[in-house]
Formats: sequence, structure tokens, C-alpha cells
Amino acid sequence: MVAGVASWRAPDRRGIVTMVAGAGATSPGLLTSYLSWPPAGRSSRQGGTAMRSFHRHLRRTIAAAALGGIAVASAACGSTGGQAVQPVGTATVTTTVSPPGTPAAAVSPTATPTQPGPLPCPTSALQASMGQGNGAAGSTYYPLVFTNTSGADCTLFGYPGVSFVTGIGGSQIGRAASRNPALSSEQVTLAAGGSAHASLQVVNAANYSAASCHQMTVHWLKIYPPNQTAPLYVHYRSTACAKHVQILTVNAVRPGSGG
Repeated sequence: MVAGVASWRAPDRRGIVTMVAGAGATSPGLLTSYLSWPPAGRSSRQGGTAMRSFHRHLRRTIAAAALGGIAVASAACGSTGGQAVQPVGTATVTTTVSPPGTPAAAVSPTATPTQPGPLPCPTSALQASMGQGNGAAGSTYYPLVFTNTSGADCTLFGYPGVSFVTGIGGSQIGRAASRNPALSSEQVTLAAGGSAHASLQVVNAANYSAASCHQMTVHWLKIYPPNQTAPLYVHYRSTACAKHVQILTVNAVRPGSGG
């Protein structure tokens, strides 16, 4: 008898047909039945019709029991399988071995950081002075000299700011110097103790009328080194115009003292 499938036995001497459940059957209502023939209280004549009904009922019972047994057997088979086995991964390691005597790869030299150049000269590192003037066509040209008094190189670039003042820390007189664009700016490096100059043109105030110039004697020049905000002062006696007449013009700095 197949596990989980019902079977039945032929009628015994008493006419009893027995239904037997196979191992694993779980439907006792269908399988653990004892069917007898002929049914109690019925005659043989009546039994013919009932026998056919009994056979139909028996076939349906056996079919249901068989299906139930197959389902139970299938479930049992599925539950006996263990945990799924994961495939084992395979890793390939490749090692390159250099033959003996192979020279090592050349190592690129480390680049040397570029050293920064000299910084702009601060006002505190400079001393200003006026060189010897040269007159021509109603003007006098003076080299305005900047000397590096520090112990380090520094640079000057561009135009200084120049104006007449009443004294050190005093008020401005007339208009500040205009810039002469005839010479372009260039960077000048001053070594310790070195000098650079900017040419300063001073127009003779006598070229202007008293009404337009309003002449007055001055004694000081206020000078801003290029790109600095702290001034230097140079003693310089001259005649200036107190009104808005342009008598000062300055050039960009150049190497040397200009003498």
C-alpha cells in the first residue's frame, strides 16, 4: 500500500468491505471508514440498486483519498530538503614577480617649491629725497628718490602720489600731481640700500596770473610710495598755486637715483 493512499479490501464472508488508510493519511473522515454490504436492514432485491450507488460512492472516496495522500507525500518530500547550499566563489590572484636583476622603476624627482619673489616696499622700508633739479621751458624736473632702508629686497611699481602740504601732517595746498602716461609702469626691485626714482615736473607758478594761481610759498612735499597708504615727507621750498592750477606732474618709477 502506497504511503498516504487509501486501499480497500474485498468483502469478507459477512459481506463487509473495509477501507484502510495508508500511512501519512490526514483525512480521517474519508479514510477511516468501514463500509459494509449489504446495508443492514435491506433485502437482496433492494441491494442491487444500492450496490451500484455504493460503488460510485466507493470510487469517489478512493479518488479523494489518493489525491490527499499524494499532496501529503509531496509536502513531506519538500520539507525534508535541507538548507540551500550557496555556490562557493572562486577568486583568482595574479602575482607578478620581477626576474632577479631587474632594475627598480625610476623615481621622479620631487619638484622644489618656487620661492616667492620680493614683496612690495612698505613705506616703513623707504626713505624719500629730492635730487638735483633741471629747468626747461618754464618747468623744473626733479628726481624723486626712494631708498630701501630695510635689510631685505622689495619692489616698487607704478606712480607715487605727490602734493604740496603746509607741513608734516598738515593740509594739502593746490592740486596733487597728475600722472604722465608717456612712460609705462614697470616693476623695480630694490636691494637693501638700493634706490629708484620718479621724475617730478614742477611748473613755475609765475606762468599763471595771480588771480588764477594765488601764489604762496610752500616748504613740504607729501609723498605716497607706489601702492602704499602711509606717506613720507620731504622738505622742499618752492612757490605753489593755492588754487586749482595743475603745476605738479609725476612719472612712473624707474631704477636708480636718476642723477
